[in-house]
Amino acid sequence: MKKSKNKVEEFIRVDHAGERGAVKIYEGQLLALNTFVKDENLKKIIEEMKVHEKEHCDFFENEIKIRKIKPTKFLPLWDLLGVGLGFGSTILGRKAAMLCTASVEEVIDEHYLNQINQLGSEEKKLKKKIIKFRKDELHHKDIAYEKGATKKGFYSILDKIIKTGSKVAINISEKV
Repeated sequence: MKKSKNKVEEFIRVDHAGERGAVKIYEGQLLALNTFVKDENLKKIIEEMKVHEKEHCDFFENEIKIRKIKPTKFLPLWDLLGVGLGFGSTILGRKAAMLCTASVEEVIDEHYLNQINQLGSEEKKLKKKIIKFRKDELHHKDIAYEKGATKKGFYSILDKIIKTGSKVAINISEKV
């Protein structure tokens, strides 16, 4: 299926914002772990996942420059909200911190799969990267559930809030 240049630009813009947002969430979580919440094991897990997100972000940052695509105008707001979400979820404890990762990754899984299905052979390199990044995100989701993410009780509300926020950010970042 052939995609217009405009659609590919939207994909890159939103993926750049999303991967940068993921880095900011992990920065917020690490800020909480370095100040209020002492959990060295969780800190190590988050630092490892942040490395992948940084790799993803760097790829899209480069694509934005090469293709001369304007990043979303909402980057400063997404940065602030990402750090706040990461910090806040970690202050609530390990389960909430890991649910934050799981919830975001579940939205991103669907988002990336949708892009993969729309990208054609003219965007082979981009498609290959998104396939790889989706695999990384699914791995993060699995780790989050292994390390305590849950959707029971209050956490089901937190899951819905995080997923709704992620979807809103995606829809806005594609266009603006």
